[in-house]
Amino acid sequence: MEFNFQNSYELRDFIVVNKELFKKSLLTEAVNVKDSIDEILRIGNIDLISNAQKLVIDIIEGNEKELQSFAKHEGIAWATHSIEITFKLEWIQAIRRTIWKFIEKYNELANDSYSLEELFILEKQINNFVDQFLNTFFISYSTYKDKLILAQKQLVENLSVPIIPISPSVCILPLIGSIDSFRTMILEEKILSEIGQLRIETLILDLSGIGDIDADVISRLSHIIDGTALMGCETVITGLRAEVVRKMISIGVTFFNKTRTLGTLQHALNEYFVR
Repeated sequence: MEFNFQNSYELRDFIVVNKELFKKSLLTEAVNVKDSIDEILRIGNIDLISNAQKLVIDIIEGNEKELQSFAKHEGIAWATHSIEITFKLEWIQAIRRTIWKFIEKYNELANDSYSLEELFILEKQINNFVDQFLNTFFISYSTYKDKLILAQKQLVENLSVPIIPISPSVCILPLIGSIDSFRTMILEEKILSEIGQLRIETLILDLSGIGDIDADVISRLSHIIDGTALMGCETVITGLRAEVVRKMISIGVTFFNKTRTLGTLQHALNEYFVR
């Protein structure tokens, strides 16, 4: 396929009318990305080819505001869909190299229309715009990714400490799975915060979903119960398993002088829900 060229063409026109050749050259440069183009389009509705052609025109024309806006939008899109960031870096560098291939060809067909001085000016302009796009993209990507991570962390924390109101003053906290030191920190923060906000008078702490528990965690739970008492909240523990009780006895930590214990959550519900 030969280049389409007319003497009236500006560099922008030359790139636009030869967009298929531009695409072919771009895919040749982006060796690792070309096999993922369809997948990226499917995952994030991101059309790399069309976006590249738009980006090149903005770079050639010096549309700085459009470049900034486009970079921010792209950063959010890539962060949202967790697309591998190395693909973006390789793609932008492939665009940079392809632009210069087309400039070289255009200058050749136009009988060296660019002087050496003009080429230096053009080189500075294009590379600066490409670098600006990359910087803005990565800042946007990182900022939005941090927001997503924080939101996911908060969601996990909320799911790991599901305080469920059953009356204006009584709540249930069913704990399931393993409890480590990190989770007990979340427990303490969430429990004390919710007691203050919801004015909880009775917190039913159901441990029937906990098969085993470390000695340090048992000690930490004891401190959390002390904290709830200081805030005027009674803690009721249900569902203690035999293996957990044995471990509590072995380390000399019990809750009997601090809280009520009932055999099952159903027992607690029957008593406190009726109240």
